[in-house]
Amino acid sequence: MALDASALQALAQGSDTDAWRVIVDHAVGIATKPLAAGNAPSEVVRRDREIGELDLFLSSSGWDLWQAFGGSVERTSDRLLRWWAEPYSAKAVLILDGLSLRELPWLLQGAEERGFVTHGVAACASELPGETDEFARALGFASRSKLQNNGGGLAHKLQAATTESVDLPWKDCAALVGSAPHQIFWHHWPDAKLHDIAGQGQGLEPLTRAVAEQLTSDDFWAFVERLATGRRLVITSDHGYAATGYFPDADGEVAAYLKQAFSSGRNRSGTGDTGPFVPPVALQITSPHGAHLLALGRRKWRSQGGYPTLTHGGLSLLEVLSPFVELTKT
Repeated sequence: MALDASALQALAQGSDTDAWRVIVDHAVGIATKPLAAGNAPSEVVRRDREIGELDLFLSSSGWDLWQAFGGSVERTSDRLLRWWAEPYSAKAVLILDGLSLRELPWLLQGAEERGFVTHGVAACASELPGETDEFARALGFASRSKLQNNGGGLAHKLQAATTESVDLPWKDCAALVGSAPHQIFWHHWPDAKLHDIAGQGQGLEPLTRAVAEQLTSDDFWAFVERLATGRRLVITSDHGYAATGYFPDADGEVAAYLKQAFSSGRNRSGTGDTGPFVPPVALQITSPHGAHLLALGRRKWRSQGGYPTLTHGGLSLLEVLSPFVELTKT
């Protein structure tokens, strides 16, 4: 899906907001094409590499655009607050931890097949860094765990809602959805699964098979229907993830710097030296969560214990963009 002339002109001559609109729209266009379970592992890898061309632009000639990311792409937390203020009599939010744009086709296809109406599909920005705690705090929660068993309290920004946060089978989750009109349900999947797979030295292909199995299952969609019954439902995530197992190896001074700066991670809190590299391999970003040093683009490096094959927290498109899908059940 090549960029057309007008898109290239917006990247080269438009405002930062224009450039980010083109980049995000292009990434969504690649990611949302229909998928079939039989060829999903290879097709998702192919799409990942195609979106990698945008990451290459953003880590080479367009790296300065990352400083404008937070002001040019609406954050998921801000989008949720705008949506929560809409005058729906009953509403629900399903946060699937770590869900990326790669998983959008399963949601869109499943919703159509099972009689849901899709009212909107978008990609929003994660917090920077793209981590769970930062997203929870942006919504006014001390942490994800605080939502468990309706423990969200009265200080968060999505009042008044019952809250839940679990890592249980979908069938058990459906039983936890009560009759209260407003619901916030934060499930730890697929983030828990991707970290488990990465720890086993596996990567995107086995994760894609697991995702296809879960997001086409009757139990998952029965859970979604339970949340959507009588409510307007948004499905979104706190952040995406990077398929770092497919990233090229850094070498020489770059590899040494990245290992020293980030160990086996993709970000570090506080200010730090970005190194002498042009274009840079790390950027200093100041966000509502303070100053952080973030790894830029698609690189991996040798580290003690091995660099993970799936992770998040740095600056690449599929780890900082989250789906935002709005559904009702007729």
